[in-house]
Amino acid sequence: MSARFAEAMSKMPLVAILRGITPEESPPILLALINAGFLMIEAPLTSPQPFETIRLMRAAAPSDVLIGAGTVTTPEEVDQIAEAGGDLVVSPHCNVHLVAAAKRLGLVAIPGVATPSEAFAALGAGADALKAFPAEMITPPILRAWRAVLPAEAPLLPVGGITLQSMADYVAAGAAGFGLGSSLYKPHDSVQKVAASATAFVAAWRKLRAAKAKSLPRVQPWAPKIDAP
Repeated sequence: MSARFAEAMSKMPLVAILRGITPEESPPILLALINAGFLMIEAPLTSPQPFETIRLMRAAAPSDVLIGAGTVTTPEEVDQIAEAGGDLVVSPHCNVHLVAAAKRLGLVAIPGVATPSEAFAALGAGADALKAFPAEMITPPILRAWRAVLPAEAPLLPVGGITLQSMADYVAAGAAGFGLGSSLYKPHDSVQKVAASATAFVAAWRKLRAAKAKSLPRVQPWAPKIDAP
C-alpha cells in the first residue's frame, strides 16, 4: 500500500474530497475524476452511506487509484473502511491510535494536524502524509515554517478552502499536494461540472510542478575521479 501511495503522490498528489456524495452518484463522479487524472479519492464519513460508496468506488476503480474515507474519528471506522475495501484513512485531527489502527491493517494514514507538535506525533505513529487542516488557518508562511523543521520526506497536504489561485503560494512554501473539497465537488453537482473542475485542478498542478522543476538548479552528475597511474 505504501508503494501504491508513493506512486500516486508522484503522479498526481491531489485528493478529491467528495463530502455529501451518495452511493448512486459515486460511479459517474468517480469516472470523471479518474479521466481527469485523479488517483486519490475519499468519501467523508459524514456523507450518506459512505461505506457503500467506498465499496462501489473500490470495485469500479483501477488498482492504481486509491479509494478511502475522510472525517475518520474512531478505530471502529478504520475497521469498516478496510472491510469496504478502502485504502485511505483521512482524519480531521491527530489521533495516534487511529494512525496505528490504519497501519495495522495496511492502510494509508493521513491525519489532520494543526501544529508542529501534532505533526511530529503523527509521523512518530507512522503517518504516511500530513493533512494541514484547516488551511485557512495554516497560511503559506506557517507551512513554510513547518517545512523547515519537519522531515523533508514527510508530505504536507493543505486542506480547506484551497482554490486554483491559492495553490502556487502553498507549493512555494513546501506543499506536496492538496486535498480538494467544495472547490471540486459539492453535493448534487453535475458530472460535467465536476469533470471541468477536476481538469482545471490537474492542469494547474501540472503547470506548477513543471515550473518548479524548471526553477531547480541544474547539477552535474557525480562521477568518481580516478588518479592516473
